[in-house]
Amino acid sequence: MSTIIYPAPIFGPVHSRRLGVSLGINLMPADGKVCTFDCVYCECGFNADFRPRQRRPTREEVREALEARLQDMQANGPAPDVLTFAGNGEPTAHPHFSEIIDDTLALRDRYFPKAKVSVLSNSTMLFRPEVVEALKRIDNNILKLDTVDPEYIRRVDRPTGAYDVNDIISRMKAFEGQLIIQTMFMKGTHDGLSVDNTTDHYVLPWLDAVRDIAPRQVMIYTIDRETPDQNLQKATPEELDRIAALVREAGMEVSVSY
Repeated sequence: MSTIIYPAPIFGPVHSRRLGVSLGINLMPADGKVCTFDCVYCECGFNADFRPRQRRPTREEVREALEARLQDMQANGPAPDVLTFAGNGEPTAHPHFSEIIDDTLALRDRYFPKAKVSVLSNSTMLFRPEVVEALKRIDNNILKLDTVDPEYIRRVDRPTGAYDVNDIISRMKAFEGQLIIQTMFMKGTHDGLSVDNTTDHYVLPWLDAVRDIAPRQVMIYTIDRETPDQNLQKATPEELDRIAALVREAGMEVSVSY
C-alpha cells in the first residue's frame, strides 16, 4: 500500500487537476494523519495506520514558512495559481484556522495578489462560526459532499464523530452560493460491499441536494492516486460525463477531473 504523507506546514508547489499550480498548506502534523473523516479512498491512508507523534504547526510557524516559500517563488518561480489548504487531514480542524486564513490572505496580497486561496474541506467543522466566517473570506471554499446517503457515508467517508448529512446541507445552503461542491465518484468494493455511487440511486438525490445548495460550481472527480483499499476503481470518463451533463442541465457550472 502506497500512501502520501505531506510535509508541514508547506508543500509543493504541485500541479492540481482542478486548481493549476498549487502551493500546499498542511495544518496537520508532518508525520501522520489527523482527520475527521477516514475515507476509504484517501491518498494519505487510513487514520489508524498513520497516527502522528508530532504536533500541529502553530499559527506563527505557518506564517513564517509560507512567507519564506512565497519569497523564494517570487525570486525563482514558479508563480502559484492558488494557495491550497489540504494535506494530512481536515484543515479547518486547526484551532487557529481563522487566524491562519487572515495571515495567508495578507501574504498572498503582498507577494502574489493574482493567486487564489482555496480550502479543501470535508465540511465537518461548519458548526464552528469562526470557520464559516473564514471560509467566506477566501476565493475558493471547496466543500465535500460525496453523497446524501447516510449508509454510504458511514461505509466510505467514515466520519470519526457525529455527522448528519441533512445538517451539513443546511449549513452549506447558508453560504448563499459562496462555495464549490466537490464530489468523489468511484466504483469497486470495500469490505465486500459496493462503493459505486455513479448510479441514479445515488446521483439523483445528490443532484437534488446540490441544486438546493446552489453552489457557484460543482467539481466532480474520481480516484487519481493509489488508495489504501486496493479494491476501489475509478469511475469511467463516460460515467463522469453523464453526471456532469445532469449538473449542467440543472443550471450549474461543473468541472470534471478524470
